Amino acid sequence: MYGFMGKMLFVDLSTGEFEDKVIPEEWYRDFLGGPALGARILYEYMPAHADVFGEDSMVGFVATPFDGSNFFCGGRYTVVSKSPVYNGWNDANSGGFFGPAIKKSGYDGIFVRGISPKPVYLFVDDGKAELRDATKYWGMQATELENALFTDLEDNKISYAFIGPAGENLSNMAAVMNDGHRAAGRGGTGAVMGSKKLKAVVCRGNQTFELADKAGMAKLSKAISESLKQAPMLQGMRTFGTTGGFMPSLLSGDAAVKNFSVALCETDKTPEDFEPLAAPMLNEKYKVKSYRCSSCPIGCGAFMDTTEDERFPVKNAARPEYESVGWFGSAIMNTDPVVLIKCNHLCNEYGTDTISTGGTLGWAFEAFNEGAITKEQLDGIEPFWGDGAAAVALTEKIVSGEGCGKILTQGSQYAADYWNAGKEFLFVASGIEIAQHDPRRAPGYIRTYQVDPTPGRHVKGGLAKANDRMTWEQKYDYRVTGYADLVEICTCEYINASGLCIFSPRLFPPGAIFEGMKYVTGIDFDKYTLRLFGMRAFIMRWAFNLREGLRRKDFTVTDRMIGNPPMRAGQLAGISLDNERLVENLYNAIGFNPEGVPCQDVLEFVGGLEPVIADLYPPKE
Repeated sequence: MYGFMGKMLFVDLSTGEFEDKVIPEEWYRDFLGGPALGARILYEYMPAHADVFGEDSMVGFVATPFDGSNFFCGGRYTVVSKSPVYNGWNDANSGGFFGPAIKKSGYDGIFVRGISPKPVYLFVDDGKAELRDATKYWGMQATELENALFTDLEDNKISYAFIGPAGENLSNMAAVMNDGHRAAGRGGTGAVMGSKKLKAVVCRGNQTFELADKAGMAKLSKAISESLKQAPMLQGMRTFGTTGGFMPSLLSGDAAVKNFSVALCETDKTPEDFEPLAAPMLNEKYKVKSYRCSSCPIGCGAFMDTTEDERFPVKNAARPEYESVGWFGSAIMNTDPVVLIKCNHLCNEYGTDTISTGGTLGWAFEAFNEGAITKEQLDGIEPFWGDGAAAVALTEKIVSGEGCGKILTQGSQYAADYWNAGKEFLFVASGIEIAQHDPRRAPGYIRTYQVDPTPGRHVKGGLAKANDRMTWEQKYDYRVTGYADLVEICTCEYINASGLCIFSPRLFPPGAIFEGMKYVTGIDFDKYTLRLFGMRAFIMRWAFNLREGLRRKDFTVTDRMIGNPPMRAGQLAGISLDNERLVENLYNAIGFNPEGVPCQDVLEFVGGLEPVIADLYPPKE
């Protein structure tokens, strides 16, 4: 078998037992890796209805075929678990170096169940695994933990995934961090690690695997290298990263203004007021060096230094990505770049998702300014629009879980329910704060936010990507959207399962992302195979939710997200979305009934879903 190590490490923290499981070869062929393979494994080995923080609950760290292959932009891994936010399926992926490190340590994935009686970390070293006492590391933030691990293990080449204090405190927005500042951020999987008393997974090794066609890979790599020289977006990504998308998104109505409540033209700010947050000025004033993930020829990351600012000095802080700029910038009317960098850095240090943290911050700002919550409820903090000091103070509360942060760290939906206030200001899908992409501008997002197996995500494919290629009139024509939605889903399922960066299709020659899979694994992805794979991966993830008793009705979006009431001004004025029609169109295209249950014929046609068939359509006596 090419491209894989051929086994997974299973760890039981309650008993201290380890087991190497040889995964059936057809699972690799049918699901590849990442979220798709992770879903297949949790469906097999994690009992239905397991308490998300109980012994039977599992968390998995799943590598991909491209991890360790040196294929360009192919170094991402996925963390899978149940989500503590809505009690359904959760997957979140991340770049850096941890994905390849999993395979170098001897495995295609690491799955952990049980609860340790004391804090531990898992050390996987060249095929050998052991649990080590992590009591001294419990409570450490990211930078302190990295320095301690490098010192104690006498090795700064290790790669590790970990939780910060937010995960230890079981925050709903706790991320699984890796390599210091990279984050598998969405859905609260960091809290699942915290409930298990698992501080970190450390991987090291020199294990290798065979490629199906080394000569073909070398030839393709050369072709990609030549193509990259002519790629229009390469230099922009290399220089500015995703941060470069902030100003265009602000101008188009994609990025939030006052928590997605108004258009910029309704405020006292202009686009020029927000230019200090834009990538060119951030780079000019604060950038100290660039950063690139494993096997990446682009290097879209950067580190910032604001130590000359006495208010919020930070050193070697990761440059905020686009989502963070939107939430800590225009969403709260902050125009101070040092505030932006500080809030983003706090999230990285404490191990929280910047999107959910920023979304909760945006909700708190609006709820306060509209009189729904008081400064007394916010420990005396008065978050008036644009107040950077209040933004930092509230972010510190959220990430630490202290004071009002005990409520806010569980997310905006939880806070609105707890205080029974400000529910009309929520911008969440099934309780999860969404990204800085307004579905009223690209209506395909509302379907993805609502009924992707992991709700609230913007990187799961779907019609929104096709919306960018449509005219204004075409975007809001709901008559026939299902097929285009499904096509985009299938490609994105492949990208996430293969380990590719989401930007790779826009940078590589046509077909290169599939050609690479043939040379690494020997699996040839034509259009037909891609469609089957994408449907299989989507259904496998969704089947986890079905087994938990969840159906379409359980996946919700808030009124503001669909334009109820519609915006009063700006480019999105008057727009309301037919989100239910978009869901129905997808279900018709993929073969689901109105409740979101796939029909048996589709399951059998797609293949590889036998346990799902057995659960949904058991043989009649």
